[in-house]
Amino acid sequence: MHHVELCSADLEQSMKFWDWLLGELGYELESEWEDGRSWRREATYIVLKQAAKAEPPFDRTAPGANHLAFHARSRKQVDELTDAVRQRDDSAVLYDEQHPYAGGYYALYCENPDGMKVEVVGPE
Repeated sequence: MHHVELCSADLEQSMKFWDWLLGELGYELESEWEDGRSWRREATYIVLKQAAKAEPPFDRTAPGANHLAFHARSRKQVDELTDAVRQRDDSAVLYDEQHPYAGGYYALYCENPDGMKVEVVGPE
């Protein structure tokens, strides 16, 4: 993948989540401007910017993007990230009763501040 661009209804709150998660996954801050930020890991970069409209809110069950999935370095990292999400007030673990095999493989499923599902998948 070359890049992904995300729009947020609340840029400040979303940046806190993405700064944390992408930093844990080895992405580095690449650039920052008034209405956005980007992070890079090798050839892939992720952009987060303020949405021009906050309505309607993001709905992962509607047509369009459902979720983003990232590789974890290890299952231990999946567990550490899961524990961290449980401590954060800007995100929530999804499918907690089936964790860590909610999708049939070892992963964290969480919801970010805008309601997008984010997955972090451990190695086999």
